[in-house]
Amino acid sequence: MGRYSRLRAIQRMDPARDYEEIFRLLTRYEFPWDYQQGVSVAFLRDFGVPRISRLLDRTQEFEKAGQKRYDDTVLFAYEMAVDGFGSARGQAAARHLNRIHGKYRIPQQDFRYVLATTVVGPKRWLERFGWRPLCANELAALALVGHRMAEAMGIEGAPRTMEGFEELLDSYEAEMFAYDPANHRVANATFRVMAGWYPAPLRTLVGRATLALLDEPLLRALGFPVQPAWLRSLAASAVRARSALLRLGPARPRWRPARFAPRSYPFGYTLDDLGPAWAQSRPLEPLPGTGTGTST
Repeated sequence: MGRYSRLRAIQRMDPARDYEEIFRLLTRYEFPWDYQQGVSVAFLRDFGVPRISRLLDRTQEFEKAGQKRYDDTVLFAYEMAVDGFGSARGQAAARHLNRIHGKYRIPQQDFRYVLATTVVGPKRWLERFGWRPLCANELAALALVGHRMAEAMGIEGAPRTMEGFEELLDSYEAEMFAYDPANHRVANATFRVMAGWYPAPLRTLVGRATLALLDEPLLRALGFPVQPAWLRSLAASAVRARSALLRLGPARPRWRPARFAPRSYPFGYTLDDLGPAWAQSRPLEPLPGTGTGTST
């Protein structure tokens, strides 16, 4: 398979119909590592909003079980999308996630913003560091996946286009980004998790490089200093060098899709394992508008 064969196949697809297949090709073949980095940055953006970080700080989920909280967030998205949002598996994941969120009084505005970070975060990372630009069909598919996830979770007013998600994110952050001690505590706990993925001698360097890749408004909201220009340039150059090497290499083989390996579940997991302990083994709430629920 040629390096751009999948891109040409995606350009022939109809994103309104094939958005799930395009999303699968993007996240498991074309940009698996970069997409995951974009999601990680999206994760951090949520902490720049005091109303969100204070809730997360009260739950202590990141301080007590940060790796599991990170893994569960990724796995919920995977479970909802892997067989299609309308599948029994996707609907069960949405019900379980809704039940967890239902314990807290979370404004719809915050739900929309957190969703927007997961759409716009990977898009903007790939714009900066992807081994090739995203095509129009890929951008449309990412937005439609976000919209479909909103429908599955009962989130009202979610956009259907990338432009809509970007406008939502930028306007929300302009209004809501502000420093709060809770922002810093939750972000620190998350950085400790991320640093733990690397050998001990590299953790400080990786932490500084991660900060160097974040934008100034986010750093200030999290209470971290803006990194020196030389470090920002070096960190960005290192990621772009990786992309340049990928561009020259072969395409990922069809038989070897990228797979997320959750550190919290080395021997596998069930849907009931995801989320805090209090949410396990409880009756599942029905999806909005369906009137009935199906146990898993």
